[in-house]
Amino acid sequence: MTIVAETRFTAVPMLDELDVLFLCTGNTCRSPMAAALFAARVAASSGPLSPVHVHSAGLLSDGQPATDHGVKIMARQGLDTSGHRSTRVTPELLGGTDLVVAMARDHVRKAVVVDPDVWPRIFTLKEIVRRGERLGALRKGQPLSEWLAGLHRGRRLADLLGHEPADDVADPVGRSRRAYARTAAELDDLTRRLVVLLGR
Repeated sequence: MTIVAETRFTAVPMLDELDVLFLCTGNTCRSPMAAALFAARVAASSGPLSPVHVHSAGLLSDGQPATDHGVKIMARQGLDTSGHRSTRVTPELLGGTDLVVAMARDHVRKAVVVDPDVWPRIFTLKEIVRRGERLGALRKGQPLSEWLAGLHRGRRLADLLGHEPADDVADPVGRSRRAYARTAAELDDLTRRLVVLLGR
């Protein structure tokens, strides 16, 4: 089965609909890969589930294709990102989300400048997985906003200054296919864990 990221899938329980936006710099590498991997995990989920919209965006320009290495790495996993074109993040786009998952601290900081109201529901991928595994998964019947509020408690934007491997997924743009494969493997693990946290 071939999965295309920019579509609606069946996913997280006890929600009318979940809108998850993955965010990176150019929306040509990390965020489209993460969205495709997350969407595939969601599509494979079992149990009583509700719709989820999985999409991605970046901080730069619209209309750019996914990188060749990224497309080829995803194709190895049966995920088709060849038709992907970048979307520049806007206040309107951020305002329509339930959860924004950024690839690095820098993306969180810049998204909060674009839309300050997004701060309680934007996390780096590594951060939401780390905090979620510490707090516990979304409980049956628990509103997503309540769960995210628990994750957000005690966070300060100042704590996300600079670059930090504990929060940032390495950017393979301009590097070898092996670098892309490493990033894809990391994204695969992290998105798997995020689906577990949201869908348990």
